[in-house]
Amino acid sequence: MIIPIRTETPTRRTPWVNYALIAANALVCVAFGTSTERRFGLGGLVLDPVWPHLYQFVTYQFLHGDLMHMAGNMLFLWVFGNSVNAKMGHVPYLLFYVSGGMLAAWGFALTQAAPMVGASGSIAAVTTAYLVLFPRSHITVMYFIYFVGFFELPAMVMIGLKIILWDNVIAPSFGGAGNVAYGAHLVGYTVGFVAAMLMLLVRALPRDQFDLPAILKRWKQRRETSGVTPAEAQLGRVARVEERSTEELARDESRMDEITELRTRIGECIDRRDLGAAAALFEQLMAMDPHQCLPERSQLEVARELYATGRFPQAAAAFERYVDRYPGGSENGEIRLLLGIILARDLRQYEVAEQHLAEAIRRVSAPGRREQAARWLNDVRAALGKPPLMEPQG
Repeated sequence: MIIPIRTETPTRRTPWVNYALIAANALVCVAFGTSTERRFGLGGLVLDPVWPHLYQFVTYQFLHGDLMHMAGNMLFLWVFGNSVNAKMGHVPYLLFYVSGGMLAAWGFALTQAAPMVGASGSIAAVTTAYLVLFPRSHITVMYFIYFVGFFELPAMVMIGLKIILWDNVIAPSFGGAGNVAYGAHLVGYTVGFVAAMLMLLVRALPRDQFDLPAILKRWKQRRETSGVTPAEAQLGRVARVEERSTEELARDESRMDEITELRTRIGECIDRRDLGAAAALFEQLMAMDPHQCLPERSQLEVARELYATGRFPQAAAAFERYVDRYPGGSENGEIRLLLGIILARDLRQYEVAEQHLAEAIRRVSAPGRREQAARWLNDVRAALGKPPLMEPQG
């Protein structure tokens, strides 16, 4: 028997909704007892696929056949749900969890007539969402043979091969389905995977280069560059892309792991408000890859810390990464104004400062800020030998 007990993914916000869901399941189990007979005696709260009521698609998720059924589900919810809740936020995660359970029940009801209870469908959706959001993470598992031991498995192996393929497809074909709703599990896995992928692709969730879409994109690029490229097709061997060795690919993977570790440590420093350490780690990150950008709020926190401590070139670079990466950010105009001032006053980079100040005038709405941006823009234009602007251009 192999049981996941924890992941290496840090939670940068307290997953209160996941805690509440675990508590709600436990309280319902205590309130209604642990016997299957009593549970099904509740009648209207159990999902009845033959004559279902809409509310049953929610209530069945909080009922369990016995204490072990509830405990096993809550263990999986604890292991995978905390990180997904922290990534999604509270309200989106609650909606995702309940919707995943409802769709899993709908899929079960299409093919089965037996009543169903349990949070397995919802947790299946959470499990594959974890796989999509954190595919490079590792999961610590506990095993029982003649003794107890622990080891780590990559999330793709543990979730994709063991939990989904073996536990829900291969093993049931040997011993029969019993009273386990494997169909609901598989629908839940599918719903969670598809929904999480879509949320990342439409940027309803913050993206990073270590989520599953980013990994698949890099894999596709490696495949394309290892064969014949469009340029090679036009120009022949002159444009041939040199194939990369196994050692080079291994170095790239190691570098990506280092970048992942740095980004994680930066987030942890920001969470405990150690902004000095976060800024120092961010400088290390930039030395490894100048194109890196943190999540929106984290990028701003680090940039402001660099500015407050007088590291103006680093602050300007961090602010520029912010405005380029988050052009629709609510603070984009204010940041462009500050960036223009830093470039003009502290770094004497007037040409770039002019561009940011002109954009700040267009974006900021407060009259005082527009006037400030216009004054600085006139000063910059004077330094460049250009005529001043008479008034801000809205």
